[in-house]
Amino acid sequence: MSVIINGSAGVTTNTGAVYDSLQRSTALTAVTNFTTSADFTSIPSWVKRITVMLQGISLSGTDAILIRIGDSGGLQTTGYISSGTGFTGAAGSTVNNTTGFIVPSDTATYLISGIVVITNISGNTWVESGTGKLSTAASWACGGDKTLSATLDRLSVTRTGTNTFDAGTINIIYE
Repeated sequence: MSVIINGSAGVTTNTGAVYDSLQRSTALTAVTNFTTSADFTSIPSWVKRITVMLQGISLSGTDAILIRIGDSGGLQTTGYISSGTGFTGAAGSTVNNTTGFIVPSDTATYLISGIVVITNISGNTWVESGTGKLSTAASWACGGDKTLSATLDRLSVTRTGTNTFDAGTINIIYE
């Protein structure tokens, strides 16, 4: 059955939930000139998927990139099950992390570009998958999951240590 919700066409599902068929993805303002993190707050409660876009990201040292999610209690820094692999030729180097979703990099000379998708699988549980390239002929892949104690409303792109970001652009699209 079709219904009108706040001037938008919608569909009522068999569970009584309303799906807004006109809901579109929303891109936020790209972040550049950041040193320690790129933070995205006030993410709406209806969001089920977030795409993190990285372009030409560089760190001052050998830290890896971390993506953290959070709820009204703040960004979560524990309880992630995350791993990433950087591929250089036929060999790969895998890293694991429990403090955020990891995007692997191990040298300040790489410019990191790619996409990381974080999707709500059920309740407050989120799964993550990403791929991309380094400025060399190398590529990277990552995956993980995290359960929050409440509804996701924020995301931060930061790093594993104290290095600073010295190049690149980060943005998110949520839907």
